[in-house]
Amino acid sequence: MSVPVAPGRLPFLGHSLPMLRKRFAFTGNLRDQGDLVEVHLGPMRTYFVASPQLTHQVLVTDAPKFHKGRMYDKFRPFVGNGLAVSNGAFHQRQRRMMQPAFHRDRIAGYANTMLRATLDLLDGWRPGDIRQLEADMQGLAVTIVGEALFSTEIGKKAIAEARRSVFVIIRNGIMRALSPGFVEKLPIPANREFDEAIARMRAIVHEVIESRRGDDTDHGDLLSTLLMARDAETGEPMTDEQVFDEVITLLTAGIETTALALAWIFHEIAADPEVERRVVAEVDEVLAGRPVTIDDVPKLTYVGQVATEVLRKYPLWLVMRRTAVEVELGGAVLPPGTEVILSPHTMHYDPANFPDPERFDPDRWTPERVKQLPKGAFVPFGGGIHQCIGNHFALTEIAIVVATVCARYRLVPDRPVRTKFTNAAYPNDLMMKVVPR
Repeated sequence: MSVPVAPGRLPFLGHSLPMLRKRFAFTGNLRDQGDLVEVHLGPMRTYFVASPQLTHQVLVTDAPKFHKGRMYDKFRPFVGNGLAVSNGAFHQRQRRMMQPAFHRDRIAGYANTMLRATLDLLDGWRPGDIRQLEADMQGLAVTIVGEALFSTEIGKKAIAEARRSVFVIIRNGIMRALSPGFVEKLPIPANREFDEAIARMRAIVHEVIESRRGDDTDHGDLLSTLLMARDAETGEPMTDEQVFDEVITLLTAGIETTALALAWIFHEIAADPEVERRVVAEVDEVLAGRPVTIDDVPKLTYVGQVATEVLRKYPLWLVMRRTAVEVELGGAVLPPGTEVILSPHTMHYDPANFPDPERFDPDRWTPERVKQLPKGAFVPFGGGIHQCIGNHFALTEIAIVVATVCARYRLVPDRPVRTKFTNAAYPNDLMMKVVPR
């Protein structure tokens, strides 16, 4: 089968430049070319998946036939071989060992951390304050994941360093992943900032791990689970390097998505009086003036729909996979080693499944409408064997933060928000006024 080539290919650079310039528009327009489209990243040929059915095939049905792709190779020398980048039997082993850290009972314990961190943030707000909300939500997400990871005193240093470095790693890392290899060797500020941030995080996380080795106490945090985990077949623990890789993975993967979702949720609530009315009414009814608990989360159904719609509207742009064996995909036979690009954004903005996709509509997520969605149309946390292990942690965190804030305050836009794009849409200068309810 002949696979169509995306328009706009340039000599040597391929489609890299138009992809980085136009981003969502470039990949969204590929739907018109077919379900599978050839895209060149520099001289490298890749295949872009443009349908829910093929997305589901890659992520779920044929997931064992794929490894993480080039984008993850670029991160591996810096963030190690954690769950987000590992493959095959090693990935399965690590996932089994980490699963207890995200058991329902553990998340119930983390819920107290989520509430306390949110209340601490709100205690610093004053009526009439103009808050840079994306900064507040980034700091809150770092605090929550950091305290869930490190409950002991030395962990506070790691949390402080994460606040400084994690978003530098995330933002600059995606530019490396999509650029030709020589770019990461250039003496430019972005590369220097990235390398320095990685070095700082590596030093402090190893210091925390070293301080906890030999301590068999379960401190109730994620690090205890990682250090105490044993392979079911061999009885062996993780090495210090493996623990480090998983910690860095949890810090990077566990912070960006949630921080962005929270910032955009408050933006969207403020933008639509009816959405705001329904959120506040539900929060007041469920909480009845008391602090939110883990048992309240399933009852906050409309808050959950708002969160889900934000995850639809503001998803990751690209993820990559590489064929481990020969795969038939969309009528084309792809040999081992072929790079495949998936785009949650392209799936989430397909008008065939999400009419008027630019419109924010939490009612897309009523049970009746959800049943009509094809598999692969909505993939905020990936899917299959590589689905984000912390998805329930993130959704619980979002519900607790939103309920706690909305029980006390209205957040009113102070100016129009600008959007900055990396592999996701970042609000830039989301300035909001704190108004007591």
